[in-house]
Amino acid sequence: MNHKKQAEQILEAIGGKENLSAATHCVTRLRLALNDEGIVDEKKLNEIDAVKGSFSTNGQFQIVIGQGTVDKVYKEFIALAGVGEQSKEEVKAASAQKMNPLQRAIKTLADIFIPILPAIVTAGLLLGINNILTATGIFWDDQSIIDVYPQWSGIANMIIIIANTAFVFLPGLIGWSAVKKFGGSPILGIVIGLVLVHPDLLNAWSYGDAVQNNEVPTWDLFGLTIEKIGYQGQVLPVLVASYLLTKIELSLRKRIPDSIQLLFVGPISLLVTGFLTFIIIGPVTFQIGNWITDGLVSVFDTFAWLGGLIYGGLYGVLVITGMHHTFLAVDIQLVGSTGTTFLWPMLALSNIAQGSAAFAIWLASKDEKLKGLGVSSGISAWLGVTEPALFGVNLRFKYPFVIAITSSAIAGLFISLRGVVASSIGVGGVPGIFSIVPEFWFDFAIGMVIVIVLPLVGTYLYAKRKKDV
Repeated sequence: MNHKKQAEQILEAIGGKENLSAATHCVTRLRLALNDEGIVDEKKLNEIDAVKGSFSTNGQFQIVIGQGTVDKVYKEFIALAGVGEQSKEEVKAASAQKMNPLQRAIKTLADIFIPILPAIVTAGLLLGINNILTATGIFWDDQSIIDVYPQWSGIANMIIIIANTAFVFLPGLIGWSAVKKFGGSPILGIVIGLVLVHPDLLNAWSYGDAVQNNEVPTWDLFGLTIEKIGYQGQVLPVLVASYLLTKIELSLRKRIPDSIQLLFVGPISLLVTGFLTFIIIGPVTFQIGNWITDGLVSVFDTFAWLGGLIYGGLYGVLVITGMHHTFLAVDIQLVGSTGTTFLWPMLALSNIAQGSAAFAIWLASKDEKLKGLGVSSGISAWLGVTEPALFGVNLRFKYPFVIAITSSAIAGLFISLRGVVASSIGVGGVPGIFSIVPEFWFDFAIGMVIVIVLPLVGTYLYAKRKKDV
């Protein structure tokens, strides 16, 4: 492949170097900040040999090229465009200038939660392994593996400790990522997060029983009674505390000489933020978080079929807008408050549906390049990353996307009626079944059959009839 020629064709298709604001790349994609995405000739772009698809998200125009090749094309591309190598942060900054306030808010949430997602997903997979070892009814009607083979109980206990760590100390993870995003010192973010789950505080999961028994511990601050409770599994308290901590830290750094900052900035920032969090921020956001959780649970308890139909169908649309990142925080809040989430299983089925539609295009197409894109993006979607399938295949032809979201809506309706829940967030695709509570594995498997068969068959037959692939 002539990488310089490929780069020339890409630069021409996006509107020339005058339309390019910044450029970087990841493992498989060029990530571009363009001045005007409307002038991109996507038909011409997608006909280039090196290009396997393109899509726009979070203010960035991304061109799928492939691992290894993208490095070589990028070097030729920036040389032709006359721009230097730039970091992802620089391109994000250039892209953010074109976002409206809602898009910026969604991007902020994404930038906070995506870095900690590997820890959450890993914990979910380990919890799935623990479920296999400890749940009854999988291999024997009323016994688990550790009941039949007690020598495995130590292994199961060790696994649950490793898996639960990410959730037990979740505020510490969020604090690190949030303060880093807001521009403060990440180490202070970790500390304020861990402060909220200190073992001397009443565990948040025991708060309900303590209230009923009138046993909630308190502090007496000069006559002001403050409940001495932790915020395990909570998202909002640490997000607001992290924002406040960063603002205080940055303000102090501007006013205190460098030579004595170590003595004053950290201690003052943590003390002020800690006191305000326990006195005001924590109680208020804890209540708001409970209202959100109770509201969602109530809706799905009362109108399970409708909630499943809407969320199952709309999740693919949310991915297009980037708003799906906001529901990651909701899923984490649900797991922290109730121990399970009924939203995440529908996410996993939606991703599988998009992958199945892409596989159908692979089977129906006679174009070798499109077949390659269909199979690679389909595998990616089945493993939880849907953007290549969505923007590279399904939205390009429209009907695969419509068939996929219709199928995931049907599957969402079914699993919601059956009460399927996940014990944690896992891999949002086919491996996601291991994060489902074992008693619902069969129902979730039926949902998987729906989102594999319907999009695959429906898209394939429609594509053969339309003859556009």
